[in-house]
Amino acid sequence: MTTSTAKILIVDDEPHMLRITELSLKKGGFDLLIGRNGRQAIDIALDTRPDLIVMDVLMPEMDGLTALRELKQHPETQAIPVIMLTARGHVMTRQEAQESGATLFLTKPFSPSHLLREALRLIDFQPAAP
Repeated sequence: MTTSTAKILIVDDEPHMLRITELSLKKGGFDLLIGRNGRQAIDIALDTRPDLIVMDVLMPEMDGLTALRELKQHPETQAIPVIMLTARGHVMTRQEAQESGATLFLTKPFSPSHLLREALRLIDFQPAAP
């Protein structure tokens, strides 16, 4: 996606993690959208069709895995790559995320530069030269 600025939806209920993720991805020149729970993730994704979703697993109202499964059922959002983030790196959570359609699974704390590299790779986006 090199002709316009790519949109990334970040979904996390923890303000600190939301800020770290936002600062990490801002360096890539992306347009960033913010959600606080799985329900908002679905609503925002259906309205805006982001190029990538970065979403926490454990959130109130609707968790990330439930939101992921629902996003993958909508024709409008099923092809959007999703990076799942969690503080709990349980094998079962990782497996469930992959089976539900997650493109990548990162355990918190994650490397901000690794997240940015993966985001660039997943949406094939080259930031504009300064």
